[in-house]
Amino acid sequence: MTEQPDSASARRGGSPPTIAPGLASLDDKIAGVLGGRTASALQKSFGMLTMGDLLAHYPRRYAKRGELTALSELPIGENVTIVGQVIEARERTMKTRRGSIVEIKISDGKGGLVGLTFFNQRWRLETLRPGVRGIFAGKITDYRGTLQLAHPHFAPFEEHPDDDEADAADEERARRWAEAPIPIYPASNQVTSAELTTIMRTALDTLGLVPDPVPPAVRREKSLLDQGRALTAIHRPEKDADWIGARRTLRYTEAFVLQAALLQQRARSRAEAATPRMPKPGGLLERFDAALPFALTNDQLTVGAEIAGDLAVASPMNRLVQGEVGSGKTIVALRAMLAVADSGGQSAMLAPTEVLASQHLRSIVRALGPELAAELVPTLLTGQQPVAERRRATLRAVSGQARIVVGTHALLGDAVAFYDLGLVVVDEQHRFGVDQREALRLKGRQPHVLVLTATPIPRTVAMTVFGDLDVSVISELPAGRPGIESFTVPLALKPAWEPQIWRRLTEELAQGRQGFVVCPAIEPKQLEDGEQLENDAEPGAAPMATVATVLGELRAHPALVGRRIEPLHGRMSSEEKESTMLAFAAGQIDVLVATTVIEVGVDVPNASMMVVLDADRFGVSQLHQLRGRIGRGGVPGVCLLVTRAVPESVGLARVEAVAATLDGFELAQVDLELRREGNVLGGLQSGGRSSLRLLRVATDGEVILDARRAAEVIIDEDPELAMHPDLSAAVERRLDDASRDFLSKN
Repeated sequence: MTEQPDSASARRGGSPPTIAPGLASLDDKIAGVLGGRTASALQKSFGMLTMGDLLAHYPRRYAKRGELTALSELPIGENVTIVGQVIEARERTMKTRRGSIVEIKISDGKGGLVGLTFFNQRWRLETLRPGVRGIFAGKITDYRGTLQLAHPHFAPFEEHPDDDEADAADEERARRWAEAPIPIYPASNQVTSAELTTIMRTALDTLGLVPDPVPPAVRREKSLLDQGRALTAIHRPEKDADWIGARRTLRYTEAFVLQAALLQQRARSRAEAATPRMPKPGGLLERFDAALPFALTNDQLTVGAEIAGDLAVASPMNRLVQGEVGSGKTIVALRAMLAVADSGGQSAMLAPTEVLASQHLRSIVRALGPELAAELVPTLLTGQQPVAERRRATLRAVSGQARIVVGTHALLGDAVAFYDLGLVVVDEQHRFGVDQREALRLKGRQPHVLVLTATPIPRTVAMTVFGDLDVSVISELPAGRPGIESFTVPLALKPAWEPQIWRRLTEELAQGRQGFVVCPAIEPKQLEDGEQLENDAEPGAAPMATVATVLGELRAHPALVGRRIEPLHGRMSSEEKESTMLAFAAGQIDVLVATTVIEVGVDVPNASMMVVLDADRFGVSQLHQLRGRIGRGGVPGVCLLVTRAVPESVGLARVEAVAATLDGFELAQVDLELRREGNVLGGLQSGGRSSLRLLRVATDGEVILDARRAAEVIIDEDPELAMHPDLSAAVERRLDDASRDFLSKN
């Protein structure tokens, strides 16, 4: 590829390299190898610091000189990188001011055209002659019905042999030239794909021997390339087979290094010392089990036995329990708390909201019964409690009087201490940052940790995100649940259905039942604290449903006159929320108009109907959680997912997926495929640069499982990787300090 006046070498430069060609390592700073200006641009655009960061910036696709981009499919308003051929080049004088405009037209050979414009740059005509093919990059716009790239970056392809005069060898060279893959990189306004191609070429030329984290025996068994060859083949392929093989190797390597890091952390956790916590014969747990008015499900018994086994050994439990909505995770956690209490220890349960914390406390007290509750003194501790009440709760915790403490973020405060914290239970773990969970764990001496989630996680995600935890699953629901019917109400297609929503609600109320109406916001332009919606409204779309607006409309609705309709949202005081929930549970409120504050933990058996307005603004797991608030008693539930999303949109696809099944694990896989996995290790929680490169947990489950098995063999034999220095270095390189903190605290 020829260099242009705006190419990397002309624009960058800066401080000269200090490392000789062929001697650079993946850990060397980019500035010392490629120069300061290049390093600055790469860091600003992509956060790259080292040569390893740079060479892990893989092409997103490959173009061919003989293949042109379908120009009619380009997205307006986005930065694009395309392959096109110049069909027209001309210069014209500007009418309103001095100077000229060079206008170029490029084609995809199928009728698609894009115009390029350059102001006062006549010399462009020398390079962009009709017939020239190349890569063009810039923001695509629509100017009077014509696609335009204003002042694009471009790199013409080198001239190929003249086929009219070529002999057989020249024809073969021409064929290879036309078919050679051209890397197209994720680019930025500061660094184009063509510039990255040049930068990568230089980087590879300077690189010395590349250590391979995959042991030779594994590499031979999996028919993988060595790392040096894989990096060269993915950035400088001569044929498609080169980059295909390189991607396969690098994808496996990514999975292998990641699983080695997770398994190493698990091994280190198990090596720490913790106090075994076992129930006593005739003690609290045995008495609780004897008084249970129902039989535990097989899944509850299985998971309970796994937890009991963890608690009985002298290393800290680190277990994730994921279960369907309403599957009885709280009872399983409570039995673990009783085993700890039998040994003289305390348990702290961290919940994301005051509504959920209060609900958990009520459920625990009710399940224990008066006698056990009097012995264990379950205590609530939240930030919005009156000062005197919070002080009493704190004293119960530090004195050991309260064997079970349930609370919100207030549990993490410096003023809160425990006499003997033996078990930390984190409910709805995705609502907390790792630092918050770690702050609670440090209030004990290597306490056991039990993490609960009612958001089912696909197996590949569990292996990738929680690979250092032992994972248990409760998928079996208690017998006697009547089930829930779910329906999509697509108002964009069926606007006449809107009155039927409220008619169906009045039918449920007429039978003495209760209902929820869920809105994505409290007031216009105000979201629930901490909430992020799945997508913004389209221009010109109907206003977003809010608690304030819908509450007024329902109270004024002729069919609902006289019904008790009240709001519930996160900006209400603790007392207001508690009072409202108690009144709803007691049947004194017919309809709650709420935000996602009811998403988890709310348990009102008489609530049989839910209407979710603007359902496309919620995620799949959120909708599944919300729906789980109904159908918990002896009557079936009805859930109407109301949406104005247009056909074939992602928002409508999410809603229809939820309506189609009650299987949370199936929905978790759908959610993963719709959302992609994003930054799996840490993400915004850790701040680390640890997002996956080639590995995709939605599609690479077999690769992840295979890599985990191979990594297990290595870690079992050599937990500190003393005999595998290249793998150890790769683990350190892959996981920066923040990401390692994320793993160690999970």
